Amino acid sequence: MNITVENIKCGGCAGTITKKLNAEFNTESTKVNVKQGTVDIEVEDAKHDEVTKALLSLGYPETDSVQGFNSAKAKAKSFVSCAIGKMNT
Repeated sequence: MNITVENIKCGGCAGTITKKLNAEFNTESTKVNVKQGTVDIEVEDAKHDEVTKALLSLGYPETDSVQGFNSAKAKAKSFVSCAIGKMNT
């Protein structure tokens, strides 16, 4: 499954996303393309909503899925996730 998300800026973001999704979905397949803003994970398509919910909780909502205040809130969460990812690399 390939999902285009907002707010991915660097390897710290990618590290946080990869670690969270691999743990939550018991896989080692998560790949993040920072330049394209995409997340690729090998899970069944029926888990799409669960994956997007996990991404949103980190501050990386699926493109065009949040607006206004929720978008600002997601962006703030992504800064924290990014910082944590940078510290763990």
